[in-house]
Amino acid sequence: MKRRIFLTALAGSSVMYALTVRAQAQPIPVVGFLNSASSATYSFTATAFREGLREAGYVEGQNVAIEYRWANNDYSRLPVLAAELARRKVAVIAATGDIASARAAQSATTTIPIVFTVGSDPVPFGLVTSLSRPTGNATGVTLFSSTLMAKRMEFLREVAPSASLIALLMNPDNLNYDVDVRASQEAARGLGRQTMLVHAKGPDQIDAAFDTIAQKRAGAVLIASDPMFLGQRDRLAALAARYALPVVSWTRQFAVAGGRLSYGTSILWMYREAGIYAGRILKGARPSELPIMQPTKFELVINLKTAKALGLTIPQSLLLRADEVIQ
Repeated sequence: MKRRIFLTALAGSSVMYALTVRAQAQPIPVVGFLNSASSATYSFTATAFREGLREAGYVEGQNVAIEYRWANNDYSRLPVLAAELARRKVAVIAATGDIASARAAQSATTTIPIVFTVGSDPVPFGLVTSLSRPTGNATGVTLFSSTLMAKRMEFLREVAPSASLIALLMNPDNLNYDVDVRASQEAARGLGRQTMLVHAKGPDQIDAAFDTIAQKRAGAVLIASDPMFLGQRDRLAALAARYALPVVSWTRQFAVAGGRLSYGTSILWMYREAGIYAGRILKGARPSELPIMQPTKFELVINLKTAKALGLTIPQSLLLRADEVIQ
């Protein structure tokens, strides 16, 4: 009897050991993180993405690995980087950094799930056929930033009422370019303002862009939604201060860096939600089961410290409407 008990216990231990070894031998899933910007200036978004993954139950280095691919502000590199991740056979690609990243990922694979982060409506760009019921292998998060251009222009009129010429700082390589230009120009015409287009494709062109803005005597600057511009927020704030130009941008980080005003959705929210979606896919959800996440909160952030340093006045009515005032 004792021998039978011993053999039964030994067999049970062997089974448990085998199950443990098998579990330990299972490879942890790999997430591909594809971004058009630079890790040196845009890493805070990757942090927010990892926070979303953690909310979904995945911690980098413990039960998930992340392969990072940064295009360093060169949109033409994105297809090559996306193809690398597809060959790596990652479990999901987080195509962050706007439309170009999402398109590159979709060109690289039709089977690996994709979670994108974009500034505009993804339907007209062919990323999905529907916001509520995406088809194919992609879903994601949108800021709908382009639709807010009119509201930003209104705020710009309030903080710079004498500015008759507004400079639109745009990256022509961004696939949102046409949408952003059209929305900005229509909003300006409705307010009786003129606009001038100023281009910067990379960080090395930003100084020249502001020289042009100053030479043409624009009275204010509206910065388009673009990852490269967000990565260069400190430089943009410094140039705006040098030329004493009111600047309105699309997310809080610009105002914190010294920009005068920002209006839009938190980009950290967008990347965190993308991380949550990636985690849900790792657990077995299909992209078609995850509707495009859309913002429900828009933040007006005013940097009163910057305004005072430039000798500019912010209307009290606008301060009262602000979600955050940086003193």
